[in-house]
Amino acid sequence: MAILDMRLLPDPILRKQAKKVAKVTPQLKKLVENMVETMRDQRGVGLAANQVGSLQKVAVIETPEMEEPMVLINPEIMKAEGERQVEEGCLSVPGYRGLVNRSEKVRVKAMGLDGKIYRLNAEDLLAQALEHEIDHLNGILYIDHLVDHGSLYKITYHEHDDEEDEFDGDLDDGEDEAEESTESVAVETSASGAED
Repeated sequence: MAILDMRLLPDPILRKQAKKVAKVTPQLKKLVENMVETMRDQRGVGLAANQVGSLQKVAVIETPEMEEPMVLINPEIMKAEGERQVEEGCLSVPGYRGLVNRSEKVRVKAMGLDGKIYRLNAEDLLAQALEHEIDHLNGILYIDHLVDHGSLYKITYHEHDDEEDEFDGDLDDGEDEAEESTESVAVETSASGAED
């Protein structure tokens, strides 16, 4: 297995729609293994193929409650119920979090690595992760769902922190670099807001 390179905003592949997978191949299985390894290395809950440079309609999810990661090939949201505001971040938009609208419950159809179609009802974190990763496969980022542009904020990680959502509002020594990154995200969110 290998850790794959993450694609970060503003990489154009993140805005492209992934293509349906016709069949499960040994190459696809290897991609999935590497995606799981990369997701775990990055301490993420999910990862879509375009986040690692592949335009195949494939995602993996592993919430803390799961014993094994979930593989979703050609996933589709069949039904969504309710709405709630949740805080969200993304491995492709590092250093930021924001408040977004997500469904309370979703029903998803996908194919597994065995080539069989399955359906899944989800709520809470799993529903949120499913919507997030399926959005990725459709070229949509969480910043497109921000409640408002002011809800996007920068987070600072500390090397000694075990929890990835620990943050400190102070800018570190890379203040100029942080300001440049903020501009890039701000430009992207402004552009996406104009498309709505």
